Amino acid sequence: MVYVLRLFVLWCVAAGFVHVYVHAQVQTGYISIDCGSPENFNYVDLDTGISYTSDESFINTGVNRNISSEYAYPNNPMLPQPLSDLRTFPQGNKNCYTLRPNGGKNSLNLIRATFMYGNYDGQDKLPEFDLYLGVNFWLSVKFINASDVVTTEIVHLALKDTISICLINTGKGVPLISGLELRPLDKSIYEIDDEISGSLVLFQRFDMGYVNGTGRYTDDMYDRIWSPYTSPSWDSLRTSIEIDVSGDGYRAPNEVMQTAATPKNGTESLEFSWSTSDSNAQFYIYMYFADLVRKNQTREFNVSWNESPLFGNVRPRVYRASTFYNSKALVGSEHKISIGRSGSGNVPPILNAVEIYRVQEFSDSATLIRDDDAIDDIRTTYKVSRNWVGDPCGPKNYSWEGVLCNYTISNPPQIISLNLSTSALTGQIASSIGNLSSLETLDLSNNSLTGPIPEFLENLQLLKFLDLRGNQLSGYVPQSLLDRSRTRLLTLRVDSQNLCDSGSCQTKKKKVVVPIVASLVSVFVVLLLLIIIWRIKRKGKTGKENSNEEGRALESNNKQFTYAEVVNITNNFDTAIGKGGFGTVYLGRLKNGSQVAVKLLSTKSSQGYKEFQNEAELLMRVHHRNLVSFVGYSHNDNKMALVYEFMANGNLKSYISDRSVHPLTWEMRLKIAIDAAQGLEYLHHGCRPAIIHRDVKSANILLNENLNAKIADFGLSKGLPDDHTTHILTNVTGTTGYLDPEYRRSHNLNEKSDVYSFGIVLLELITGQPAIIKNKDHIHIMHYVGPHLEQGDITSIIDEQMGDDYNLDSVWKAIEISVACTRSMSTQRMTMSEVLTGLKMCLEMELARGSRNKTNYVGQKMAVLKMDHSPEVCSMDFDLMTGISGR
Repeated sequence: MVYVLRLFVLWCVAAGFVHVYVHAQVQTGYISIDCGSPENFNYVDLDTGISYTSDESFINTGVNRNISSEYAYPNNPMLPQPLSDLRTFPQGNKNCYTLRPNGGKNSLNLIRATFMYGNYDGQDKLPEFDLYLGVNFWLSVKFINASDVVTTEIVHLALKDTISICLINTGKGVPLISGLELRPLDKSIYEIDDEISGSLVLFQRFDMGYVNGTGRYTDDMYDRIWSPYTSPSWDSLRTSIEIDVSGDGYRAPNEVMQTAATPKNGTESLEFSWSTSDSNAQFYIYMYFADLVRKNQTREFNVSWNESPLFGNVRPRVYRASTFYNSKALVGSEHKISIGRSGSGNVPPILNAVEIYRVQEFSDSATLIRDDDAIDDIRTTYKVSRNWVGDPCGPKNYSWEGVLCNYTISNPPQIISLNLSTSALTGQIASSIGNLSSLETLDLSNNSLTGPIPEFLENLQLLKFLDLRGNQLSGYVPQSLLDRSRTRLLTLRVDSQNLCDSGSCQTKKKKVVVPIVASLVSVFVVLLLLIIIWRIKRKGKTGKENSNEEGRALESNNKQFTYAEVVNITNNFDTAIGKGGFGTVYLGRLKNGSQVAVKLLSTKSSQGYKEFQNEAELLMRVHHRNLVSFVGYSHNDNKMALVYEFMANGNLKSYISDRSVHPLTWEMRLKIAIDAAQGLEYLHHGCRPAIIHRDVKSANILLNENLNAKIADFGLSKGLPDDHTTHILTNVTGTTGYLDPEYRRSHNLNEKSDVYSFGIVLLELITGQPAIIKNKDHIHIMHYVGPHLEQGDITSIIDEQMGDDYNLDSVWKAIEISVACTRSMSTQRMTMSEVLTGLKMCLEMELARGSRNKTNYVGQKMAVLKMDHSPEVCSMDFDLMTGISGR
């Protein structure tokens, strides 16, 4: 209905029944966007004569909506036309408009954003959200009521050819916007101190001494909105004579300059003031003067700020405009401007208009130009269909999907991780990737990329993880990448079928040699298999004579204990410290005094010899500070035991659940998560071939006396057969609450199964709740967390044991990581390398806060997150449970 009425009026204009006077030349360089209007709907606003366009070409996200009819035209005939509709952003945490000012880089522009809720959704719930200019905060948008119109203006010097205006979902309602306008300014005006890094946000703009103006005038080339203002102690002056503004770059409109205020008592000063709650706020004031009386008189005055001289001996010219402003910022919470007669002045002072701007310091840097250009070229080359808008790394903690950045105080953010897995990429690997010199992780797997592996990847010296599997790449793998992979400086994942080790693989000689070698290898493999089968049969017979499950002897550099030694070490199994599916775990002490944990296989064990053998062999060949250290084993007379280092603080599950004794700070929890992630990252990317733990849970993360965490219990672990295999088909086993739903459904086990389980552990650390919350119903932790995240309310799920002592952005980032780990499809999950990078960023954010800057975040909401917490994802299959591991 709104659009029908408006279109009818526009038809009247076109037909000549209604006349609108538009100064087209004044609108050169204007960008005037009616946010939320239909695509290709362009019109001239009847009130202002300004040409508006829809926002379809400025943004590709969001939903168009109309305000409620009770707030719209014709019920509200004074409503400006651009406010009748709006665009909302229910999806994504960051949505950005991209503006291209005519002046490009280094141009000065006035940008105005307008917001009206208008109960468009019928919920009558006022949203709150943040507005950013590029990577820097501009304003928190809040409404008084549904009809409230929030308008904000900023004077900004463009640092690039484009300007991004971003709406950030803070979890307090869906962001929206009604109008967005850009007006080019003369670079000689609105000057501020060169030492200030920031822009000017409008605080007040007053047309002094006039109360009936419309506030918006066609002869204002900058399209400023002027608010009428007067005072009971002032007299108003007015003239119909045109004011000469040509010599003044600020070019205030005639209707504003033709009115002025002067004190009623000619001997008094003309005064006005303002205040703010921020004692460090910085202000610039721009004062417009033009004498409106041509008489034999002298109008001369001084201007002071808080009784300190600001301008001296001001003599406004008759019917000619001039503007005065302070060269240094006015700092403080209270501000009083006094204009008093001075010198030879014999008439009261005068003031025609004033603009007051607050400095919005822009301390955050945009992404390093080299990286910004590179990622933009990647976006264009591959036509990436993600919400890649605004700055790739900013605002901080709102980087592009699949992009992780490194933030430091002294340098611009740099991209350190790029994940474009399963993104329908085609063509060759883009050369611009080689310009991301800080890249540590690159995942291009499961696309349709063709051509060779480019040699420029060798120049990425910081690269630690490279996954190119699932493409149609051909040729050879650059030698430098192979060398770094062999020395474990780089985890390299490629498909072998179309690739070879060096450039010589294409030669004729190579084509002849390969089949011959392959034939010889085949013969050798057959002979080896026959020998193995013969030995297995021979051992099987011996095993039947001596033992049901004795198996082969373990070959190891680790100490082999006799059963008598195990009895002695454990003081005849005096102190039990845990129990699991394998059996009981006892505290022991070696001859040198070192404490150890001894896991003894029970004759009633549900796991048995196979898991014993598996864990022992795996522990013999893996060594990492975040994996439990193996001391030795015993295998005598069917009595089997594993001996490994004692972890004084038990397992993480028990440590968290014993809430009154073991309060953990957020920093401590992050360090535990990082330790565990480092252990898993080593298994996935540091071992060749990779190892999948298959039973990651808080009960299998052990803590030593310093609360350093280590992964334990490798009885269910599986090693991939070779570096080229991405998954294996195996029987499903694991622990309820932690089990990967895709693995449970398909029986395909891969590294991302561990990632899923780790995501559940991370949720336990954040919430203090177990994976399965046992109240009257058994509730999965994702069922518990999911609804809160969808409402943007995270403080309700944060473990109350942490009190208010945490950085909410750090916790929010950790929650984002847990959500990315627990996606129902493994291809959508992070790798452990990416998880580790993200958790280290969380810790940096928490440490940067410091103990002196604790903030109370109670009741605060963040952006909305959608978690996969369907019944299928949160499996409750209790038949798949393994026991709780001990220390």
